[in-house]
Amino acid sequence: MAATTEGQDKVLATAQRIVRSLHNTSDTDDMLLILSAFDNRLSTLSSFVSSDDPSSGAEKSASSAVDPRFEAAEQIILNEANSSALTDDYLAAVDELIQATEELNLNYRDGELQAEAQATDARYDIRDRAENALQVAMMRLEDEFGHILIRNTVPLDPERLHRSFHYSSTATIAASDIFDDDVSESLDDVSSGRYSHRRRGRGMSFGGDDVSLDLIQQDAVIDLRQIADRMIQSGYEKECCQVYCSVRRDVLDECLVILGVEKLSIEEVQRVEWRLLDDKMKKWIQAVKIIVRMLLPSEKDLCEQIFVGSDLIKEVCFLETSKGSVMQLLNFGEAIAIGRRSSEKLFRILDMFDALAGVLPDLQSLFMDEEAGDMVCSEAKGVLDGLGEAAIGTFMEFENAVQTESSRKTLQNGEIHPLTRYVMNYVKLLVDYSDTLNALLENAEDELRRVEIGNIDNSEMKSMSLIGQRLLALMKSLESNLEEKSRMYEDTAMQYIFLMNNILYIVQKVKDSELQNLLGDNWIKKRRGQIRQYATQYLRASWSNALSCLKDVGIGIVGSSSNASKVALKERFKNFNACFEDIYRVQTAWKVPDPQLREELRISISEKVLPAYRAFVGRFGSHLESGRNAGKYIKYTPDELENYLLDLFEGTPLILHHMRRKST
Repeated sequence: MAATTEGQDKVLATAQRIVRSLHNTSDTDDMLLILSAFDNRLSTLSSFVSSDDPSSGAEKSASSAVDPRFEAAEQIILNEANSSALTDDYLAAVDELIQATEELNLNYRDGELQAEAQATDARYDIRDRAENALQVAMMRLEDEFGHILIRNTVPLDPERLHRSFHYSSTATIAASDIFDDDVSESLDDVSSGRYSHRRRGRGMSFGGDDVSLDLIQQDAVIDLRQIADRMIQSGYEKECCQVYCSVRRDVLDECLVILGVEKLSIEEVQRVEWRLLDDKMKKWIQAVKIIVRMLLPSEKDLCEQIFVGSDLIKEVCFLETSKGSVMQLLNFGEAIAIGRRSSEKLFRILDMFDALAGVLPDLQSLFMDEEAGDMVCSEAKGVLDGLGEAAIGTFMEFENAVQTESSRKTLQNGEIHPLTRYVMNYVKLLVDYSDTLNALLENAEDELRRVEIGNIDNSEMKSMSLIGQRLLALMKSLESNLEEKSRMYEDTAMQYIFLMNNILYIVQKVKDSELQNLLGDNWIKKRRGQIRQYATQYLRASWSNALSCLKDVGIGIVGSSSNASKVALKERFKNFNACFEDIYRVQTAWKVPDPQLREELRISISEKVLPAYRAFVGRFGSHLESGRNAGKYIKYTPDELENYLLDLFEGTPLILHHMRRKST
């Protein structure tokens, strides 16, 4: 029985569809007569047709189906399509249109309809009108969204950014090539101190707790949120995101330009001359901190304020807006990491490493919710690793350069060599990066960590950090190089003056910095002992001949008036005078910059020479003073010699005249 009823229903439904397909009234009536004659139950179709047939009242039905609020909203949207500003009435009309379309259960993005909505042409007409009106409204909102973003963007104030955080600059190594043949000129800026260095802080400290920036005028944020809500609700989130990302990307690109970060390819970066590159690296360090810690968090806050209704859209818009600027910064970092390694770049590379390491947690926090964000963080970690490898590689280049530097030009006055000044200033600055270098060395491969130093106590090495061991080896290389350079002086005495000057300079630099903690007090004591040894060797090399003239051997018995004794005595005085005058002429030109060392050397000379001269003159002077031309042989009194010794090591060549210097 149930099957029979179901079959009857199917027949009735089929007949109903046939009647509906007939649009001509006479044809419909004829078909109703035919079907009624076939089965009396089909006579009920006439009442159905009378209520649904388009020709018998469809227009009236369709008209009554359209909500007057929909029609009013449609008119507002179409009439104000080109209006200059959004009004509350317009936004209310958009809301009414969205509500109406939701009630009709229309999908305006794909043009699909529910099955029951396909029944009449009237409903098709409503759908088309709704689609058209909604599209017009969304185009208008899209344009207005972009205009509001552009008009209300707060210009970036570089001065405010710089005031918002305190940035400590690092060393500027000014020499472009420290190891060419003319070392004294190529190291001039560094060795003379014409570079800047302030002890740097770790990371960036902001002035105040609140470092958020207003990127858009706050009044406009409300308008943007209202537009974004309606576009997302209507299925136009893609268009909304595209406009937002396009405008904000341009703003971030402009921020990079203001901060001095140019869009350069890796090849272009590697062709930049060092002094210009140094400036770009400094600006990059500053820009990384400002972009990641100030601008991007503010950008993310803006996304969260505008796209309140969708977490996904917030993340997508932030990622697409900020990814380009971050990648531009990372591309520059990569170019530096894979570029030619030279010693002057090390401090900037370490600064870049520290800057990127400092903001990496911020980047990971900002981009943690998207797969593409993971890509950005992974890229940043790769660049960070590359900068670390570049830093260690550059440091090793510096070590090798110190070991192999072989300039043949000697300093005429024997003072501090430019290599010594450069290396010690370089290393003194390097100590500020001990923590970073230790961490990099700990993670480096074994061959990079290995240090070979001859004649070094292993227990002393074990107590040192990795960077301490490397610096100890570097000091050893520098000392060995200086010993080689000292041999280029033909005058043995000048070799020791050169070594004293340079070793003392090294000791002073170590004592005046954190190097003392790394190398230890014992290292300093050994170098001071070396300086004393060099002083003793200097006295022996420089004054032995002069002192040998003041010995009694070969002169004869005291009181003898023989001509032979007088001749020998005259010869001794002549030889002493010649030795002293030659030493005076040469060694007044020598330079001992340290006043204490200079004074100690003069005292040592006086203690050796003056007592011997005074005793010799006291024993034998009377034998010549009674004769003719006595002043030709006894040319100087002990006091005059003592005064002349005060002229030594001043770096100004002087010549003694035969006349005695008047007392002052």
